[in-house]
Amino acid sequence: MRPHTRSLPLRAGTRGSPLALVQTRFFLKLLASFCPVLRGMDVFEEHAIRTTGDRVQDRRLAEIGGKGLFAKEIHEALLDGRVDFAVHSLKDLETELPAGIVLACTLKREDSRDALILGPDCHAPEPGAPYDCLPMGATIGTSSVRRQAQLLHARPDLTIVSIRGNVQTRLEKLAAGDCAASLLALAGLKRLDMADKASVVLDAEAMVPAAGQGIVGITVRESDTALREMLAGIEDPEAKAVATAERAMLAELDGSCRTPIGGHARLLPNGELHLTGLVARADGSFLLKRAAHGLAADAARIGAELGASLRADCPRDVFA
Repeated sequence: MRPHTRSLPLRAGTRGSPLALVQTRFFLKLLASFCPVLRGMDVFEEHAIRTTGDRVQDRRLAEIGGKGLFAKEIHEALLDGRVDFAVHSLKDLETELPAGIVLACTLKREDSRDALILGPDCHAPEPGAPYDCLPMGATIGTSSVRRQAQLLHARPDLTIVSIRGNVQTRLEKLAAGDCAASLLALAGLKRLDMADKASVVLDAEAMVPAAGQGIVGITVRESDTALREMLAGIEDPEAKAVATAERAMLAELDGSCRTPIGGHARLLPNGELHLTGLVARADGSFLLKRAAHGLAADAARIGAELGASLRADCPRDVFA
């Protein structure tokens, strides 16, 4: 990219939560370090955009239109030319983007695992038995049907209540006694320097993360070839491979926000890609988990084939 051929400052669209702003500032710092000519006080502008997903906190996402509501207004700002690129938590970005918008790059993945945050009524965690710390019949706060399904499959005695909001808000609700424990993405806690809040870190095979969890993705206008060329230079190859596999699986499953779906890919020491996929009922009464592996270059095919395999063997009501 030749920065002098476009007007400055470059405008970055983002949600306004503390975590979203941390991620955006990390991205802008990385971009400036890659392209020294962009270093300077007035090169970038942050545009915090309040999304529908942020405004409506009293209902589950599935009831108001799905996780794409964390990006709808940001997409509009990008297409309208109010921002030049947008910074997203990849797990909140729908697999089929609006016409004219592309995923330009993915940044190095932070820890993709989920963490249990325990309140004072929970037991001390035991190695190898992550859910034994939860009292019988305990109330667990989460708005994620993926987390809910996996918890209830392992512990059907638990009661799940919806708890939404940013990381700080969820921790405040837990401290106020709204629930006995909650779950959060470890990546967000680490980025906010709050990793000490994680009482139990859950293995990614035991609690399969959301597709794209821990990865920051940058979208741009499809027509902005200069910016796309520059962003390609900071893309993390491993993040690109695992994100491609996970999102291909998700696209093949075509589940709604009501469908509990997990997807987690990693690169093995031999360079191959290993993908775990999960589909379940929200009440935990059905759970299907499978894995596939192959060359990282075949990430899209691996994801699509695993998604098709999972879909073929799930009861029809799972995707209703």
